[in-house]
Amino acid sequence: MNHSKELRRYPRQTAYIFAKYIVKEGAREDVITNIGAGGLFVRTWEKVESGQAIVLEFPLFDFDSTIQVAGKIIRLEPSGFAVEFIKPIQGLICRK
Repeated sequence: MNHSKELRRYPRQTAYIFAKYIVKEGAREDVITNIGAGGLFVRTWEKVESGQAIVLEFPLFDFDSTIQVAGKIIRLEPSGFAVEFIKPIQGLICRK
């Protein structure tokens, strides 16, 4: 199901970033497996509800500090979920 790639405004890059996040089901820690200026994918076996708000915290450009971003869970898959950021992350433009 590669339809989502065609609809993305910003390209994504493969990643392996440990992230903390908060959803209505609680606070969790999982791995970001791809990221772009407009969103990311979190690999997890935990269940979350699509359409809900999410706040994530993770290192991006410097592992000594973290950024915090807000978004919305837009798609669920058996291996995790996709997040669209409320505001794109400036400076994180991935090449196709």
